Amino acid sequence: MNRHRVSSLAAMVLAWSGAVLTTGAQATTLDDIFNVVELINEQARASQGQIDALAEETRELYHDYKTVLKEIEGLRVYNRQLERQISNQNNEMDQLSNSIDRVTVIERQITPLMLRMIDGLEQFVELDLPFLVEERRGRIERLREIMERADVAVSEKFSQVLSAYQIENEYGRTMEAHSRTITLDGTERIVDVLKMGRVALVYQTSDGEETGMWDQQERRWHAISEEFATPVRNGIRMARKQLAPNMLILPIRAPE
Repeated sequence: MNRHRVSSLAAMVLAWSGAVLTTGAQATTLDDIFNVVELINEQARASQGQIDALAEETRELYHDYKTVLKEIEGLRVYNRQLERQISNQNNEMDQLSNSIDRVTVIERQITPLMLRMIDGLEQFVELDLPFLVEERRGRIERLREIMERADVAVSEKFSQVLSAYQIENEYGRTMEAHSRTITLDGTERIVDVLKMGRVALVYQTSDGEETGMWDQQERRWHAISEEFATPVRNGIRMARKQLAPNMLILPIRAPE
């Protein structure tokens, strides 16, 4: 009986000891599992951070990529524009080269033309009504001097010749009065001369006692009727801005 109780007690002690050992083993395993899970979570968080950083970097790179694409497209458009400009410039250079080649030929031809123009202008002045003769002759003389100068471009020479022609042309539309010395019957007289374009050239002495005109056919001055004294005097005053413009009756030789 006692021996049976001792055996039962021993069995209970062994069972309790086994239960204690089993519980300790289970606790150790759970702690390890928790530690592993925590480690995995930390690694997952670190990996997620790396993933987020890579995603942000990817977005930035994609944005930079799109920006570069736009810049490349802009450069392509700009390059095409430059190519067209260069092509146009090359065409202009070819045209300028051809023009320069023609300039040499034109220069050889235009110089004799200008000389003939000056000769013709000089002849015209000598055959025209004798007004501002010294001024007009001086202009022609300066043109001849310019033609001899090597430091003056051909274009400037031609411009000066054209300017002289324009001035002569303008004389035909102006009304001018000036004092000058003329020869009347072999005697020099200081008179006021009125020029009405190239239609009439008349004079009057300062005292108004004598009025006359230039006879282009006879190439001389001669007196005219006193009926023209007042119109000539009024015309001189008009030309000098001393009288308002008005109608004038002046002597004009009819063309034959």
